[in-house]
This record gives sequence, C-alpha cells and structure tokens, in this order.
Amino acid sequence: MSHAFNAYYNTETETITEEEVALDTLLDLGAQLIVYNDEVNTFDWVIESLVAICKHSYEQAEQCAMFIHFKGKYAVKHGDEKTLTPMKDALLDRGISAAIEKTV
Repeated sequence: MSHAFNAYYNTETETITEEEVALDTLLDLGAQLIVYNDEVNTFDWVIESLVAICKHSYEQAEQCAMFIHFKGKYAVKHGDEKTLTPMKDALLDRGISAAIEKTV
C-alpha cells in the first residue's frame, strides 16, 4: 500500500503533566524533533526511517506516522538539540521534512 505521507501535530491538544516538565528540565530535554506531513513520502518509508534513525520500535514508528498523517506534524523524539540534530539531518537526507523546535 503506497499512500502519500500526510500528517500534522497539534501542540495545543497535547497534555503534559508537571512531572514530565520536571523530568524534561532535569534531563535537559528542551527540544523536540518534529516531522511534517507531505504528499511525497509513503507510510512505509517514514516508518522505516523512524526505526532506523530514531531507534523507534516498528509499532512506535507506525503510531508516529499516523499522528503525522492526521495532525500534519508530530514530535517524534524529545531530547537536547545536540542529540536531535543528526537525526533531523538524516531524515532530511531521506527526503522527510523535519525540524527541531525548542520546548517551553
């Protein structure tokens, strides 16, 4: 099944607990790797890329792909910019639209 990859992540609807914020602060996870929906990449390619680059399980990558498809973008990984930058670059090299956003 070769569907074009189409997705969007809505940060306004995500619920983050105080414990998660505290953990992010403690671990310096002040950034997130965002993957954007497009009309070019297939689900299989995005899933394969998330498994290879972000070290997601197949199921986790599949869920991320669905969020990206239906929401337009999705934060597929959280961490510090130094760790996320090579992942972003590798996704871009594969033709997948990605960016790093700082978390508040």
